[in-house]
Amino acid sequence: MNNNRRRNFRPRNQKNNFRRRNGSMGSNNVSNFNNGNMSFSRNGSMSNPHNVEKTMQKFQQLAKDAQSNGDTVMVENYLQHADHYSRRLAELNERNREQSNNDNNNSEVKTTEDVSTNSN
Repeated sequence: MNNNRRRNFRPRNQKNNFRRRNGSMGSNNVSNFNNGNMSFSRNGSMSNPHNVEKTMQKFQQLAKDAQSNGDTVMVENYLQHADHYSRRLAELNERNREQSNNDNNNSEVKTTEDVSTNSN
């Protein structure tokens, strides 16, 4: 038997079934949303542009489904959510673009410093 195998399970955090004195539950900066058939557990996963894009597309599809059912209130609700995630995606893309520009500028500075130190 191979003892170097990775375990196929991840241990779960123990959840306390009581409220703390400040009124918050025993979750560590994790917000849970439950809206009927939609359930989200957010722990920073919305900083990944791929996840944000998938969530935006999901709300757009939900809006289409609600429109085909004739529920104009839910259409507007889902479109507002999709709009929020599209703005979040644009913000993440801009941040990544700025970071890649900074990384490029830093690498250019390092190469010119390397050239100047090697010439001495």
